[in-house]
This record gives sequence, structure tokens and C-alpha cells, in this order.
Amino acid sequence: MNAKWSEAKTRASHRLAMHLRVDSFRLCNDAPMVSFTFDDLPKSAVTTGAGILEAHDARGTFYVSGGLVGTGTPNWVAGDAADVVALHRRGHEIGCHTFSHKRACDLDAESLAEEIELNRRYFRSLDSAIKVTSFAYPFGYGSFLRKRQLRSAFQSCRGIVPGVNSGSVDLQFLRAMPLIDGGIDRDGIERAFDQAQTDNGWLIFYTHDVAEEPSPYGCSPGLMNHALEAASRRRIPVLKMAEALQCAGA
Repeated sequence: MNAKWSEAKTRASHRLAMHLRVDSFRLCNDAPMVSFTFDDLPKSAVTTGAGILEAHDARGTFYVSGGLVGTGTPNWVAGDAADVVALHRRGHEIGCHTFSHKRACDLDAESLAEEIELNRRYFRSLDSAIKVTSFAYPFGYGSFLRKRQLRSAFQSCRGIVPGVNSGSVDLQFLRAMPLIDGGIDRDGIERAFDQAQTDNGWLIFYTHDVAEEPSPYGCSPGLMNHALEAASRRRIPVLKMAEALQCAGA
């Protein structure tokens, strides 16, 4: 019963985070834009994913939990500390995913502050030039109680609720589309870009590993290439999260 009650509270907090804003921000971008984001630092995201972006003269945002760097999972081989540094020095953005990959809704204010500081300290130990201004909710679960705290620590917080961001948005709960083979196809990618152009929006893709046989949370190189080719064909700039916010007037 306690476990069921805890999960019910988690879902309620997530729903509140989705629908109740700490404040609103109006995007003032002159044209549609797109960002490519990666969670959890799979090795294939560092090698194949970043490589595909760079082949298109683009860069992405990689949300990293310092406590899990170098720790493998059943789904993929993990990147290591050298990969974090390499991504940063190749022009990609490093974002925060909490230090231990704990859900924000499971943390009180003190615990979340500690998770954020541990992650910042970890990145500074690798390269003092790594500045972290973007956050992604682990497992996609938001927390209404933690949103105000996150606002004071980061410029943006990204979830996994589908949608294109346009007009007045919640910077502490940005919507994102899955770039996941089991979650979207090429037609779905085109429709997402259609909406971004119609609404002058900010399209954010999220994924994990990038492999010919991806995990249920990742994408194939072909799907990622299609998304980048669609952006190029439509002349939509590919921007890191922090860059997109600058273009939006934040």
C-alpha cells in the first residue's frame, strides 16, 4: 500500500508540474529552431550520435548524471569521464541530470540541492570550463514542488512530454519529442517539423543510445540522419539548449 501511495503522489506531482507554471516565458525567436538532446551518456551517443551531429555541422546537449558515468546498463555501454570532456571540447553542451539519476519528485529541497551541487562539482573536477545551465528530469518525471528551486539553478528544464514549444512556455517543463525508433517514424519527424514551422516553435528531440539495433530508448543512425536532413532541407537551425534560449530572448 505504501508503495502504491508513493507512486500515486509521484504521478500527481508530475501532473501538477506539467500544468502549473512557476512563471511563463514568451519565446521571441525570429524563426523555428530545433535541438537534439541525449540522456544518460551511452557510449554510442558520444561516438555515433555526436559524430552524426558534427557531420551536419551541428552540436547537441548531453544530460549527464556524474554518479553514473562509466557505469554500464543492460541497454548500452556507458561513456566515461574522458567522453564528457571530449564532448565539451568538441562544442557540445553538457547538462545536468542530477548526480545519482534520482527523480526530482523523490527528492526534498535539501536532497535536490545536494544532487545539483555534486554534479556541478563533478563537472568542475573534469574541466573547470564546463558550465551547466540546462537540466533534464530523470525518467521524465517532473515535480511541481521542485520547479521553483530548479528555476533558480538552471535556465531550462526539459521533460519528455511530447510537443513543440511555442509562444508562452514553461521553461521549467519544456516539451520534447522522442527521437526513438519505437516512438516516432520519419513521417512523425516531418509532422513535428511542420508544427514547428507553423507555430514558429522550438522543437526539442530527446534520445539515448544511437545504434543500428538501438535499445527501446534509443534511435538508429538512419532516423537521426533523417531528422537532421529535415532540419537542413527546411533551413531550420540546429541549436544547443542554451543557444536556443538565447535566440528566444532568455
